[in-house]
Parts: sequence; structure tokens; C-alpha cells
Amino acid sequence: MPIALDFFLHYAYGILFLWVLVEQLGVPVPSVPLLLTAGSLTAAHKLHAVPVMASVLLACAIADSVWYFAGVRYGGRVVRLICRLSLEAGTCVKKTEGYFGRHGGVTLLFAKFVPGLSAVAPPIAGQSGMPFSRFLAYDLAGSLIWSSAYVFGGRFMGDIAKRSRPALHFFVQHGVLLFGLAVLAIVLYRFWRQRAFLQELREARITAEELHELTEAAAADDVLPPFIVDLRHPLEFLPDGRVIPGAVHIPPAELEKNADLIPRDRDVILYCTCPNEETSAALAKRLQKIGVHRVRPLKGGYEGWRDAGYDLERYDRDAKLNAIPALAEVVSA
Repeated sequence: MPIALDFFLHYAYGILFLWVLVEQLGVPVPSVPLLLTAGSLTAAHKLHAVPVMASVLLACAIADSVWYFAGVRYGGRVVRLICRLSLEAGTCVKKTEGYFGRHGGVTLLFAKFVPGLSAVAPPIAGQSGMPFSRFLAYDLAGSLIWSSAYVFGGRFMGDIAKRSRPALHFFVQHGVLLFGLAVLAIVLYRFWRQRAFLQELREARITAEELHELTEAAAADDVLPPFIVDLRHPLEFLPDGRVIPGAVHIPPAELEKNADLIPRDRDVILYCTCPNEETSAALAKRLQKIGVHRVRPLKGGYEGWRDAGYDLERYDRDAKLNAIPALAEVVSA
């Protein structure tokens, strides 16, 4: 038996626990190949399914509880920290908040299957005020569903390999190498996706300084200013209820569904609080596909504008809806 495989079998449960714990804490080291490998080894009776599952569930419970209480204590700041750690740049705070808005705690049952959502869901659950007992019940159920899918999927592959001695021999001899190649492939694919996404983002976004100049020029020339949309979730208004002057708050899902309300005769600026403005960029790309071409994400989002020292105003929802009556149906829907 190869030394690497022998080492893994000797410390398998501890390695599983630590690997899953590190991944669930936000470090981008994919654990799916390890779960598949462990599952296949249970078919050969090299490992036992119950301690494998116990190791994974304990790691998930500890890591997710840490993020839950961090969300309770620090709110949106810890969520944005996780976004920065994640290689899934296209998944951001807004996407997770949308899941919670539609499904509540049920989100935790499938969160671990969605790239990026797994790490962000626990702190948002804490931020939203979900009781810890309810969070832990949903989280453990979701962790069980997630880990069972891959561990017993690996067990199924292992049962197939047992029927072919050459295949079983190949797996035993090269299992660790195959695992390493699978992890490397996943990391490289995520890294490539992030690089491509950020490149598109750099080409489209507008800086706070450029937006400020546009609004000042519009005021001086007595023309319509850029149409600014605040995409932040209501939870993000709790610590700071201000917006960029003139901004309209519209939920992301409603913005795309009601794209006919967005003006075509001037620039449309989208902003949120996501690191690298992922939500704004993703919506900008989708709006461009349906005919809203003059749409751009704001570089740095809300924090970029605020940190540049430009004015902010308290958001008056009723006044804004009266100024733009067509939006009343969108926001109240």
C-alpha cells in the first residue's frame, strides 16, 4: 500500500475533520474530492461510514457556529470578509440574502451545494436574528444532506470498483494522486472564473470620482443626472440608513423583472456593499442583455463612495416613490 494512502487511512477521521473545518471557515480548499475518496474507501472496508459522517458533521457544526455568532456580533462586515476570502466572486451577499428572503432557514438545507453560499449563509442567519437552536437544527440537517450525497456517492463508486480487480488496484495505487488532481482542478477552475469575472468588471465599472463629476455636470447643465440604484438588502440599512444622493432603492430581483422602468436615455449606476461590487456587475451584465446598455457598477460600492468623502443622504422611501411613481408597484410588490 502506498505510504500516502497508508498515512491517510491511519489519520482519516482527523484529516476529514480538519479539512472540512478549514473549508467551512472560508479557506478555498474543496472538500468534495476528499468526501468522495472517503466514501469509496468505506466500500473497501478501509474506513467506516459512521465516524466519517460524524467527523464531517462536527466540523460543519463548529465552523458554521463560529460564523453564525460572528454574524450576530459584526453583521455585514463579517459577511463581506467572507466574500473577499471566497474564490466564488460571482456569489455575494445579495444572492444569499435573496435566498433567505425567499426560503428563510430552509436555505441552510441546500446552502452547501451552492458555491459561495455555504460560507456566507451562517453569518447572514446570525445577522438576521435567527435563534441559534433553529439555526443549528437546519445547519446540521443541511450538512447531513450535503455530506451524505458525496460520501455515499463515493461509496457507490467504490462498490462498482470492487467488481473489477484492475480498477480497484488502480484506485488503491493512485487514489491519493487522483484526489490531489481533483482538488487542483477545482481550485484552478474557480480561480480562472474569478479572474475572468474581475476582468469584465474592471472594464465596465465607474469610480466614485467619475460618478460625482457626472452628477455635478448634470446639475450645472440642468440636465437629468445618472439614474442611481441602491441594491442593498434591508438588513444593510439597519446600521446605516443613508444612500448616495438621488439613489433609488430597488431589490435586485425586482430591478431585472421590471427593466422597462429603467431609463435608456442616461447612465444607470448600480451599487451594493459587496467586495468587488459583484452583485452590481452581475445585474449590469444581465440588464445589458435585455436592452439597458448604459448601465455600470460603482467601483467600491457604497463604501467606495462614503470613503471618498462625498455626501450621503437619509433615504426617504415615500418621497422617492412619489418622485418616481412607476417604481411604487415594483418596491411594494
